[in-house]
Amino acid sequence: MQTTVDIQEIYRRAGAGFAARVHQVDGRWTDPTPLPGWDVRALVHHLVEEQRWAVPLLAGRTIQQVGDLLAGDLLGDDPVAAFDAAAAAALEAVQADGALEGTVHLSFGDCPGHEYVMQLAADHLVHTWDLARALGVDETLDPAASTAVRDWFADHEPAYRQAGLIGPRVDPAPGSGPGAELLGMFGRTP
Repeated sequence: MQTTVDIQEIYRRAGAGFAARVHQVDGRWTDPTPLPGWDVRALVHHLVEEQRWAVPLLAGRTIQQVGDLLAGDLLGDDPVAAFDAAAAAALEAVQADGALEGTVHLSFGDCPGHEYVMQLAADHLVHTWDLARALGVDETLDPAASTAVRDWFADHEPAYRQAGLIGPRVDPAPGSGPGAELLGMFGRTP
């Protein structure tokens, strides 16, 4: 198992990759993504919503306590600024003392903070590729973060697939690297 510092660094690196792609959108908010029915704006909104939820959840609040506080359009007229603010707040919450040792109350049940942060890191990495593919920019994922998330996800992949959260596994070409292996586990074809 990774140490607290490792998980925080994994999250930081995964988030930085997505942030770099957000700053490359350059007005292409309605371009389609590899996710059916999602354009670039919907994909970025999904991550902003996830980041905004991370703050109260890592602080121990329940979904019921947060209520509809984070409902609606979280991007407004300046999606990049909205993303940057949400990303900074989420990173601060992840790095807060005790955040990874606490209990996070999710819709499917409680889990340790470190587990929740790895879920967030995985989502950031996979969606980095989705956003890069939509924009036609560099699709390379951070190798260290990809390796850590791939290794963590190996035990979770069957449950995610059974729940319908990911598509069928795609086997990448031999030697493709940890990013391609992770994407294949999530049903993406790099």
